[in-house]
Amino acid sequence: MASVVSPLLAPLSNWISRRNEFQADDYARRTVGADPLISALTGLARDNASTLTPDPLYALAHYSHPPVPIRVRQLRENAAA
Repeated sequence: MASVVSPLLAPLSNWISRRNEFQADDYARRTVGADPLISALTGLARDNASTLTPDPLYALAHYSHPPVPIRVRQLRENAAA
C-alpha cells in the first residue's frame, strides 16, 4: 500500500520542502546577504556535479530542494526588491 501512496504524495511533500527551503534562503539572505549564499550554493552544485537544468516535471516529483539556478534567481530578485 505504501509503495502506491508514496509516489502520489511525493509532489506535495516536495513542494512543502521546497517552500521551506525558499524561506530558509530568504532568512539567510536577510542575515548575511545574498552573495555568500549564492557562492555556497554554486560551490555545492559544482562539487556535487549537480544537474543545473533538470526537467521541471522530474524535479517536481523527485527533488525535495529547488534546483540551484532557481534558488539563485530567487535570491537575486529578493535582494533587488
